[in-house]
Amino acid sequence: MGHDRIRVVCVVDDDEVIRDLLTAVFDSDGFLVRAFESGDDFLAHGFDAQPVCILLDVLMPGRSGLDVLKTLNARGGTAPVIMISGSADIPMAVDAIRCGALDFFEKPFDPETIVDRVKAALAASATRASAGERIEDDVDDIPGAHSLTPREREVLGLISGGQSNKEAGRLLGISPRTIEVHRARIMEKLGAKNAADLVRIVMSATDGGR
Repeated sequence: MGHDRIRVVCVVDDDEVIRDLLTAVFDSDGFLVRAFESGDDFLAHGFDAQPVCILLDVLMPGRSGLDVLKTLNARGGTAPVIMISGSADIPMAVDAIRCGALDFFEKPFDPETIVDRVKAALAASATRASAGERIEDDVDDIPGAHSLTPREREVLGLISGGQSNKEAGRLLGISPRTIEVHRARIMEKLGAKNAADLVRIVMSATDGGR
């Protein structure tokens, strides 16, 4: 199969079954998979081609997935990171997203769903490259927008345009639950008491700027 460029996906999980499963499904979809059993092994690896996505287990011997994510952020990593966890821990998911994770999956999961999510994220990233500037311009007028992360600005741009959590998630290639986490963080940073208050803040800023 010919590709314009190699699409490398990294799987970082101490569970060999999970590594083999994800390697098989991504490989069959044309991705080149690099699997690691610890965060330290992954961080020490030198890549010829930078990964397009990283699947990262939360709880591993040695560095936790969140520690690895923070290290990637400090290095200026740009590849989207999807966290995987064996425990349904909502605060952990919130922490992961706050630290820059694209999305969060709980085990057991359907591996095909993760492949679809990665492909949707890559497609959404390409689409945002052309549409992002317009969204950024709209958000700039909102008081407090400077405190938002780039992903929060994208989410705010979409929900202020009337997109539902589901629609915004589809456009950004992430789950509606992850959109809800971003929305809660946006409301906290902008001082909105509820969803209606957030709409009022956005409307007053955009109306005033026209």
